[in-house]
Amino acid sequence: MNKSLVGWVVAAVVVVAGVGYGLASRGKGEGTGGAAAPSSAASGAPVSVSTVRAQRRDYEVTLEATGSVTALNSVDIRPQVASTITQVHIKEGQFVKAGELLFTLDARTDEVNVAKAQAQLEKDLASLADAQRQLTRSKDLLAQNFVSQSAVDSSQTLVEGQQAVVSSDRAALAAAKVALGYNRIVAPGAGRAGAINVFPGSSVQPATSTLVTLTQIDPIAVGFNLPQRNLGEALRNLQSGRGVVTAVLPEGRGTLTGKLQFVDNNIDASSGTVKVKAVFDNRQQTLWPGAFVSVRLVVETLKDATVVPQASLIQGPRGNIVYVVDDGNKAVARPIVVVQAAGTEAVVTGVKPGERVVVDGRQNLRPGAPVAERAASGAAGKGPAAGAGAAASGASATSGVTP
Repeated sequence: MNKSLVGWVVAAVVVVAGVGYGLASRGKGEGTGGAAAPSSAASGAPVSVSTVRAQRRDYEVTLEATGSVTALNSVDIRPQVASTITQVHIKEGQFVKAGELLFTLDARTDEVNVAKAQAQLEKDLASLADAQRQLTRSKDLLAQNFVSQSAVDSSQTLVEGQQAVVSSDRAALAAAKVALGYNRIVAPGAGRAGAINVFPGSSVQPATSTLVTLTQIDPIAVGFNLPQRNLGEALRNLQSGRGVVTAVLPEGRGTLTGKLQFVDNNIDASSGTVKVKAVFDNRQQTLWPGAFVSVRLVVETLKDATVVPQASLIQGPRGNIVYVVDDGNKAVARPIVVVQAAGTEAVVTGVKPGERVVVDGRQNLRPGAPVAERAASGAAGKGPAAGAGAAASGASATSGVTP
C-alpha cells in the first residue's frame, strides 16, 4: 500500500476518535451541570437588602385637597343718606373694632330737623299740660254741680287727643335722630379696612358709593371640595366635632390646625364633589383671603392597622405582594391586600406586625433567595415612613416583578 494513503487513513481515524470523545465529554458535562444548577442557585451569594419592620398602630385616613382662603365676614360700607364726607377717621389697612367711627358726613340738615322735631314736641307737651289742667278743673266743678258730665267728657277727650299728638311728636323726633345718626358711619364688626375710596369733600349716594370694605381676618375660613364618596365621613366628623383639618402653608412655612365647620347641603353634579369649610385661628395673619393652600382632613382612624412603606409594595399580574425575611434569612413572597395608601405608607393585610419587610433591593429577589440585611440610608430606627423614603428610588424598578 502506498505510504501516503496509509498516513491519510490513520489521520482520519484519529480525528473521528477525537470528535467522539469530545461529544461524549460534552454530554456528561451537560448532564452534571443540569443536575447541579438548583444546588448552585440555592447556595448562591446572599442578596443585599434593607428591611423595615411592619408596625401595628392606629392609622389616620387623610384626604388632601387644594383650598381657598375666605373671610368669615366681609362687609362693603356704604352710606344710607345722600351727603358729603366731612372727615375720614381711619387709614387703609387699619384694624378696627366693632362700633369704631369710620366716617363723618355733613349733618347740618339733619341737625336742623332734630331741632324742629324737638321744638314741636315741647309745644305739644305744653298743650297737653293745659288740657290736663282743664280736665282737673272740670272734675272739681262737676263735684260741686256747676258743670255737667258732658263738659268733663269733652275735657277728657281733649287730653287724650293731645297725648296722641305728643306720642306722634316723639316718634318724629326719634326718626330725625335716626337720620342724624346716619351721618356717623361706624364699623359693624371687627376687621381690617381695605382701600378707602372717598376723601373729605366727596359726595356720596346711598347704595352706590362703597366707602371701604371691612374684612375679618381672625378667625378665617378655608373652603375646599371633597369627593361625594367621602360625604358620610365628613358629616360624621362634623356632627362629632372631631373634624381636624390641617392647612399646609406654601414654601415650607409650616402648618395650621383648624376645625371642620360646614358641609354644604348640595353635591355639585358636574364634578361629583361637595363643598366644605374649616375655620382656623389666624392671630399671626398667616392666612390671607384669596390665597390657595393645601389642606388635609382626617376622615377616619383605622384601629390597630398593619402599616408598611409603600415602597415595599410590588404589583404583579397576580396581585400585590411584599417580600419578607423569615427567621432563616430567606426571602418569602407574601400576597397582600392594600386597605389604604397615602403618602409614603400603606395599610395592608397579609403581613404580621413585626415582620421584616424588604424595602430596598427587592428587585433582585426571588422566593427562597438568601438575603443579607443592610441599613437603609437614613431609615435606621425611623419606622415605615423612613424606609419608604429611603427606598423610593427602587420603586419603578420593581414594578411588574412576580413571585
